[in-house]
Amino acid sequence: MIASMTGYAAISREIPQGSLAVELRSVNNRYLDLQFKLPDELRALETEMRDFLGAGLTRGKIDCRLTYSAYSGNARQQRLNHDLLNNLRGMNDEIKSFFTTAGDLSVAEILRWPGVLDSNQISVEELRAPCMALLQAALQELVFSRKREGEKLQNLLLERVQRMRQLVVELLPNLPAILAGFQERLLASLQAAGLNEKDERIRQEFTLFANRVDVDEELSRLQGHLNEFEHIVLAGGVVGKRLDFLTQELNREANTLASKSVAREVSRIAVEMKVLIEQLREQIQNIE
Repeated sequence: MIASMTGYAAISREIPQGSLAVELRSVNNRYLDLQFKLPDELRALETEMRDFLGAGLTRGKIDCRLTYSAYSGNARQQRLNHDLLNNLRGMNDEIKSFFTTAGDLSVAEILRWPGVLDSNQISVEELRAPCMALLQAALQELVFSRKREGEKLQNLLLERVQRMRQLVVELLPNLPAILAGFQERLLASLQAAGLNEKDERIRQEFTLFANRVDVDEELSRLQGHLNEFEHIVLAGGVVGKRLDFLTQELNREANTLASKSVAREVSRIAVEMKVLIEQLREQIQNIE
């Protein structure tokens, strides 16, 4: 099954240290673009999380938000490092014994001294395993979400492919009559201009022009592209770029069909095909 690049997943979980939550948002993008919003205390997990998501996704702009709320008993509680304070006081007194004019350290300076404030903050290593397990569950939900959207896109694509097939089938039996009618009108125009249709040069030009307006080859290529398009969609997987290329080929044939049109019916079918192809192109932009 094909997958859309649009999806959403949000999972939260209670752990002994507090509450964890992961939110993943996915939209279409030409390549894989991973963006993270993590609390400062968990910023060290970004590289591992990036590698994990990169292994499970191929395209799309992914916003990953991880939040952590510690329980009150586990909240960061800062306290003074008395051993270090005693050392600072000793160094302060020793310096003043050499430099009598030296001033005392201010409270702000003491608090900024590295290691003066101790904290019982939970380490990243304690949260690594539950964070990665939660991310794995969120990724699985995101993949399911994208596949559900992909199933809807698959049905839309196949409906439009089927309609284009109907247009080709509708036109093919009428081609001989359309070309014969064109030749009759052209012949009448030649006669009205007083030209002899039996003149060799006129007959050559007549034949060349009739070949230039023959669209049988374009219709055959259209059928081949439609068969390949349907095969790729049904095969599933990462097919967005391949389908985008085929859509360009379909559009090229539809343009040629329109430019060769010598009858209102051919023009109508060419225009409807171009509308259907544009609808395909818009939907394909969101396929992984």
